[in-house]
Amino acid sequence: MPRPQFLRLFLAAICAALALPAFSQATGAPYPSRPIHIIVGYAPGGANDILARILAQKMQEGFGRDVVVENKPSTGAIIGSVAVANAAPDGYTLLMGASGPIVFNPALYRKLPYNPVKDLVPVSIVGTFPLVLSVAANAPFRNVAELAAYTRAHVEQSNYGASSASFQLATELLKSKTGIRAEHIPYKGSMESVNGVAAGQLTMTLVDSGPAVGAIKGGLMKGLAVTSPQRIAALPDVPTMAEQGVDLIIQLWSGLLAPAGTPRSVVDRIAAEVQRIVKLPDVRARMAGLAIEPAGSSPEEFARVIASEIPLWTGVARANNIHAD
Repeated sequence: MPRPQFLRLFLAAICAALALPAFSQATGAPYPSRPIHIIVGYAPGGANDILARILAQKMQEGFGRDVVVENKPSTGAIIGSVAVANAAPDGYTLLMGASGPIVFNPALYRKLPYNPVKDLVPVSIVGTFPLVLSVAANAPFRNVAELAAYTRAHVEQSNYGASSASFQLATELLKSKTGIRAEHIPYKGSMESVNGVAAGQLTMTLVDSGPAVGAIKGGLMKGLAVTSPQRIAALPDVPTMAEQGVDLIIQLWSGLLAPAGTPRSVVDRIAAEVQRIVKLPDVRARMAGLAIEPAGSSPEEFARVIASEIPLWTGVARANNIHAD
């Protein structure tokens, strides 16, 4: 065969190989060739669940396959995380994982039935959201410094509500950065701690942005600071911690993870779909309503976040002797 013709055929073969779709390791069929299941470790109705359903609808449209959301609620979202960790590594069972089961649980539990680093592979962060330091609407303090001074002068009367060990860790980190003195009062949910602040039962709460935004806009609370690098669109008048001289950035997140061993071509296929979806105007609008910032990270970026946050929160847990078991 003449050399020019051979080179043309060779280059054509390479281009064709690069254009091949991702294949499932288990079936050899192009991915996806059957329904995909997204596991949520929380009850229906929360921000993580809503975000999973937004994603599932758009993935179904993009992939042309059914995408089913399954809720497996449990303490620390452990049951759902285990279900995905033990699933076949073929891309058909995914975890809508939040910061809690991936970076907070290793800090809080002496022993977990799954290893978030070894048993799961990061695919893409779907969205991030800050926490909002919130106090009663009629509280006498207007900023973080005034809150800290108040709590030091009224130690016996100062407290904070946290609906999970994750929020407790975040608040203890805030206390170490600001000199705030406040006793932890456990609550079952973010809305309960919001209601506790609004009713005057709590001095403050460091709560996820979704529940905080509604209460602040409704006049039940006032926000003193957000833990994001910049102010958030939903609360443009609430300054960041950094604007008040507090070196504290906390960005919680929700993202897709797959069982360890899932083919990289499949992981990349899903990550690319997430990146497409979070750019859609209607998706961005719905996420804005939840005070969630669209992300669409690469698997490598997601892995770096996990690798940096596990030791951070483990250190906070040990310093404050906080554990969940």
